[in-house]
Amino acid sequence: ISMYHKEKSIQVKNSASALYNNLGVLRIAPRHLTYFTVVHANVVNMVSASWDGLNYSHRQLQSKEPNVATSTSLIMQAAFCPLPSRDLLVVTSQKGIQMYESDGSIMVYWHALDTPETPTAQAVFARGISAVRESYICVGVSSGAILVFDVPIKGSNITLSEVLKEHKESITDIAPECSGQPGMECIADLVSADDGGNLCVWKSGEDFQLLNNIPGFDMSCSSVKLWKGTVVAGYGTGQIHLYEAVTGILHAEINAHARWIYSLDIAPFSGLLLSAAEDSLVRVWHLTMTPETNSVEVAHLHNECVTDTQICGAKFCDGDGYAFAVTGYDLSEIIRYTQS
Repeated sequence: ISMYHKEKSIQVKNSASALYNNLGVLRIAPRHLTYFTVVHANVVNMVSASWDGLNYSHRQLQSKEPNVATSTSLIMQAAFCPLPSRDLLVVTSQKGIQMYESDGSIMVYWHALDTPETPTAQAVFARGISAVRESYICVGVSSGAILVFDVPIKGSNITLSEVLKEHKESITDIAPECSGQPGMECIADLVSADDGGNLCVWKSGEDFQLLNNIPGFDMSCSSVKLWKGTVVAGYGTGQIHLYEAVTGILHAEINAHARWIYSLDIAPFSGLLLSAAEDSLVRVWHLTMTPETNSVEVAHLHNECVTDTQICGAKFCDGDGYAFAVTGYDLSEIIRYTQS
């Protein structure tokens, strides 16, 4: 039995750029809406879609520096950052970091990146975006640093509270502990990945603590997740590795794709894992934790092939993994699948 079936696609104004994790999804349950974002060159395409499929509204965000008329720069990532008090949309580019209200209506904060006076061989950009705990948003930089921003309950008085300098290579992705189980106090609550495949596991707070450094093997880790104390990392080899976050013990190694993985996602309530790659495949897996034996089982559940498409974004649309959405390089649509 096919577990998911294809729904009507959502059209977007421009096609998706070939960037890691190039899809943002935010569910606005009280309003029966979902926001989607897809990056194209120097524009973020936003679509607000009503759950009944009848209403779609579109908005485009430019990567502009405040008070500079002409300069736009290539956008590296757009991601929603849900915090307990407010949701923000964070956009990173070669010039800086923009934070918007989640509907894209108002830019509340701009942080310029330090660009070298003389051009260097090393490109400067920000990439890797994650909300963590009550009030932090972490953003990675091409130098390997991670900027930690403290976000107030409302207003635009966002401050840079800490810079984490552990990675030596460009940050690719950052993710929070997503199990979201009340009362389940996880030791580790953040993981970061870089272009050399190195992973850092953090405990956030007034001062972020490095809990563990899981060395890479000179292959980029393009997408990373943290669920119930397990790090799930996708690589340019097409492999997925599952590590115990705090000890770095390798639980599992999956030859998931034939080509470069671009995106991973986890449905925290069901333990479903989504992986998407350049090989046109989106796969759904199921993770099962057995705390007694400290082991993780992985079962392959479902495949979708988006023919002749290099997939660059894939995200579940809800916490149970009932539906997911996919973007592909040069496609001007968001393809959606729902459980049958």
